[in-house]
Amino acid sequence: MMPPDHDAPEEIAWQGDWITAKTRGRWEYVSRARGIRAAVILPIDNGDVILVEQYRIPLSRNCLELPAGLVGDSHENGDESADLAATRELEEETGYHAEHWENCGEFFSSPGMVSESFTLLKATGLKKVSEGGGVEGENITVHRVPLTNIREFITEKRKDNVAIDVKLLLLLAPYLLSK
Repeated sequence: MMPPDHDAPEEIAWQGDWITAKTRGRWEYVSRARGIRAAVILPIDNGDVILVEQYRIPLSRNCLELPAGLVGDSHENGDESADLAATRELEEETGYHAEHWENCGEFFSSPGMVSESFTLLKATGLKKVSEGGGVEGENITVHRVPLTNIREFITEKRKDNVAIDVKLLLLLAPYLLSK
């Protein structure tokens, strides 16, 4: 049985350069404008994970995250693949280049509110090629964290009032599922 409003027409309530607010029947949700998608990178190197921390305006504080970026976010790269965007974003944000990539599939972060999906790509065989830190204005801090210490690292970041991106649950799964 289909839920109410599944076949109601989709209407655009507001559209900016990056976000579109929509309604479908009684539902309100947002999507990326212009069909933009996202690529999220899980960079693993010799038992360590590479994480990024940056200030996020909607949260009014820093957030600890996996490196990520938009796919096809400009006219110059509108047809780019998630793999190409991930390669670019990993180097921009962290300063690492990956020798090996594994596409882990498409995921939806908050499907009751946002239609945006992301492709998760695992990066291994990492080589440091630059300082990272993102493009101008991003001010990204790069963290190399042993996977064996990830729970403690996240706990300390929480104590410092750093928000934790939901995708980091991936790294906490062994602890959460073992109880």
